[in-house]
Amino acid sequence: MDEKPRKVLQLIDHDFEDLELWYPVLRLREAGLTVHLAGEKANEKYIGKYGVPALSDVSFNDVNADEYDALLVPGGWAPDKLRRFPAVLAIVRSMDEQKKPIGQICHAGWVLISAKILQGKKVTSTPGIRDDMENAGATWLDVPAVIDGHLVSSRRPPDLPEYMQAFLSVLKS
Repeated sequence: MDEKPRKVLQLIDHDFEDLELWYPVLRLREAGLTVHLAGEKANEKYIGKYGVPALSDVSFNDVNADEYDALLVPGGWAPDKLRRFPAVLAIVRSMDEQKKPIGQICHAGWVLISAKILQGKKVTSTPGIRDDMENAGATWLDVPAVIDGHLVSSRRPPDLPEYMQAFLSVLKS
């Protein structure tokens, strides 16, 4: 990437989509970035939809968004839980206000909807939440990955290569 160490925050809760959490984490770490997982509690084991565990590094309440260069939100059923935490919505809004890259895939759009940052944006997601995205004021596109400014969205696990190429390109800019 560049000489400056970069830090990315990935949100986590139980029933995250295993590939949508781990594929981005591994790609970013391969690119030399530091990735921290933020959950309701620090040092908590969270289990994905298919049983793959992940350990949180920090709690939502202890996150300082200013310390991170980007944010990732995995899909699965976790987004429906994540969007209920005021601290999560504050993190998303702060990253959005600072125009830092925010990546969301599949059902993760629910978190951005609840943070009320999608009005006038172009996005994609799993088709199952298309209506939710459009009702939040976004224009929904049925493509593997969409970049709209600092927001990067994707539909589902088969689109992960395009999603991460798009996310990395926004992170580099």
